[in-house]
Amino acid sequence: MVLATLMVAPASLAFGCSVDASSTADGKSESAATLDEPYLVGRGIADITGEAAEGHGANYGRLDQSTVGIHIRQRSRAFIVADRTTGKRVVLVTADAGSMYASVRQAVLAKLNAKYGSTYNERNILLAVTHTHGTPGGYADYSLYNIVTFGFHQQTFQALVDGVVESIDRAHADLAPGTLALGRGELNDASANRSRLAFDRLPSGEKSLFPNAIDPTSLVLRFDRGGSPVGALNWFPTHGTSMTGDNGFITGDNKGYAALHWERDVNGVNYRSGGASFVAAFAQTNAGDMSPNLDLKPGTGPTSDQFVNTRIIGTRQYQTARAAFDQPSEAIGGSIDYRLSYVEMEKLTVGPEFTGDGQSHTTCGATLGAAFAAGSTEDGPGPEIFKEGVGNNPLIETVTKARYKASDELRRCQAPKDILLDTGALNFTAKILPIQLVRIGQIYVVSLPFEPTIVAGLRLRRTVAQRLGIDAKNVVVAGYANDYAGYLTTPEEYDQQDYEGGHTMYGRWQLPAALQEVSRLADDLKAGRPSVAGPNPPGPGGREAFQAGVVFDAPAIGYNYGDVVTQPNASYARGQQVSVVFDGAHPKNNLHRGGTFLEVQRKVGSGWQTVADDGDWSTKYHWERWGVAASRVTITWDVPADAEAGTYRILYQGDAKEIGGTITPISGTSREFAVSP
Repeated sequence: MVLATLMVAPASLAFGCSVDASSTADGKSESAATLDEPYLVGRGIADITGEAAEGHGANYGRLDQSTVGIHIRQRSRAFIVADRTTGKRVVLVTADAGSMYASVRQAVLAKLNAKYGSTYNERNILLAVTHTHGTPGGYADYSLYNIVTFGFHQQTFQALVDGVVESIDRAHADLAPGTLALGRGELNDASANRSRLAFDRLPSGEKSLFPNAIDPTSLVLRFDRGGSPVGALNWFPTHGTSMTGDNGFITGDNKGYAALHWERDVNGVNYRSGGASFVAAFAQTNAGDMSPNLDLKPGTGPTSDQFVNTRIIGTRQYQTARAAFDQPSEAIGGSIDYRLSYVEMEKLTVGPEFTGDGQSHTTCGATLGAAFAAGSTEDGPGPEIFKEGVGNNPLIETVTKARYKASDELRRCQAPKDILLDTGALNFTAKILPIQLVRIGQIYVVSLPFEPTIVAGLRLRRTVAQRLGIDAKNVVVAGYANDYAGYLTTPEEYDQQDYEGGHTMYGRWQLPAALQEVSRLADDLKAGRPSVAGPNPPGPGGREAFQAGVVFDAPAIGYNYGDVVTQPNASYARGQQVSVVFDGAHPKNNLHRGGTFLEVQRKVGSGWQTVADDGDWSTKYHWERWGVAASRVTITWDVPADAEAGTYRILYQGDAKEIGGTITPISGTSREFAVSP
C-alpha cells in the first residue's frame, strides 16, 4: 500500500519549504547526522504505455516499425529523496521510453508546478529513460525524431506526461523516513562493444581500464524504511535493443523485464492497485557503444530468439543488482544538492583545459553524418547505401560537398564527418540543452541529454571527481536524461565516424564542451553558489500530425464486438501457449493507461481471480486490422511453470468508436479451459 506518511514530516517539509541548518565539515547537517533515518524516501510507479497499435517507433528510424500490441507495459518509476533537516529534495525518474524530450519535460514541470509550486522544479528533477527501442514515439518537438512516426502523436505524448507526473505524485504521497545505501557489482555478460574500431583509437591507459572493451560496473542505490528494503535504483550500461526493429510489441526491453521481475515476480507488486510495496528501476548510464546483442548482430546472443534474449539480459542485470543490493558496500549520508544550466551547444568555445591539445576550439552547428544513416549494424542497421567508418561513403561525400559548397566552415568544423543533414540550421534538433548535477550524500549524478560511450563516461566521472575532490567511483553518469540530442563520443572515437560518431551532432569537441560545462556546475556546487541558468529553451513546436486517427470501428461480418473467433483448446499443460482470437476494436480509442486490455482468470470457488494481465511477461496482446474497419485481437498466454492447476478463461476488454465519434466499452470472454500439472 502507498503510505500517507507526510504527516510524520516536519511542517516545513510537508509544504515544500526549507529550513536553515548548520553543516559539519563532511557536508552533513549537524542535526541530520544524529538521525537514524536522515532522509525522507518516497517511491512511485505509474503506467505510461502509449498507442498499442499504429503507434510508430522512432528509435530504430524505420518507417515500417509500427506497434501491433503489448508484450509488457511501459512504466515510470520515481524516487524522491529529501533531507529531513534542510527540506532539500531531488526526484529521480526512470521511464520505460525510447528518449526523453524537452516537450515531455516542460509539460511535466508545468503540471508539477500547478500542484506543488516550486517544491519540484527543473533543477531538482532528473527525468531519464531506459532507451527501450520497443515503444511508440512521436512525442518530440523536433522534426527529426517525428519523421518516421508520421508526425506528432498526442495520445502517446499525453500518456507519457501523465504517467510520469502520476509516478512523482505517488512518490510524494509515499514520503517517509528512511536510509540509503550503495551496492557495487560487476556484470560481464550483458553487453558487448559494438564500436570496437573507435574504441581502439583511444589512449592505451583508458583502454586498459576496460579489458573487454565494456563497462561492467553495476551500481545500485538501496532504499530502506524502518529497517526493511523498499526500493532499488540500478545503473548499468547496455542498450535497450534486445528486441529488434522487426518487433511491433510494446516492450520495456531488457531493463523493463529486470524491473518487472524484481517488482512483480519477486515482490508481488500489483501495478493496477496504484501502490507498490517495492519499486525497482533499471536506469541507463554510459551505454552509447554497449550492445546487449552479444554476437553483435540484431537479435543474437545469447540465443537467436529476441524474446529469450530480452529475458536473459534482463535477468542478468537483476541478479547482479540484487547481489549488490543484498550486501551494500556503504551507507549514504550527507546533504542533498543540485545544479542545472541550459547550454547552447552550437558554436560554444571550449577552453584548452578541456580540449586536450592545449588550444581552444569551438563546437559546430548540429549535423548528422552519413554514418548516422548507416545505423548500428550490431543493433539496427540502416540502408545499405550508407556505411559506418571514416571515408567509407564517397558517393555521399561527393553529394554533400556540392550541397554544402557555401558552408565550407561547417564542413571543416565537422571533419572528418561526411555531412548528410545540417539539422541545426534546419531547426530539426535542439540547440539549447540542459546539463545537470545532482548530489545525494556522497553520490553525484551527472545527467546529460546524450548517449555517452563508456570512455566518454569515464572522462566525465574523472573530471567531476577532480573538481569536487572526491573518488570518481562515486560519480554516476546518467545519459538519456532531460532531453535528447544524439551521442557523445570522445574526439578519438569521433574520428572513426562509426554510427556513434556520425550521430555526435556538434562535432569533434562536443565531449570537451560537456566536460567544461559539467565542471562549471561542479565548481558552483562545491562553492555553494548558484549556477548560471543559461538561455531559455524554446517552447513547444513541431507538433504537426500526419497520421489520421481512428475514424470508426465495425465488427466483422457475421460477428459482434467481443465474439470469440478462435476458442482455446480444452486443456493445456504448463509451458504450453494458450491462444484466443476476438472480434475487437482499435486500441487507440482508449489506451487503458493504468488498466489492461486482457485478463487471464482462474476459477476460485464460484468466482474468478485474475492471475495475469497485459503487463505480464507471460501474455501478449496482438492487434491487426481485419478488412476496413474491423479489428482482430489475438491474446496469448504462456502457461507458467508454476501455474496452479485448475479452470481458466481469457477476458478481452476494448473500446469501439461509432461513426459519430461515441466510444463504448466492449468485452469478450473465452470458454473455460483446464491447466494440468
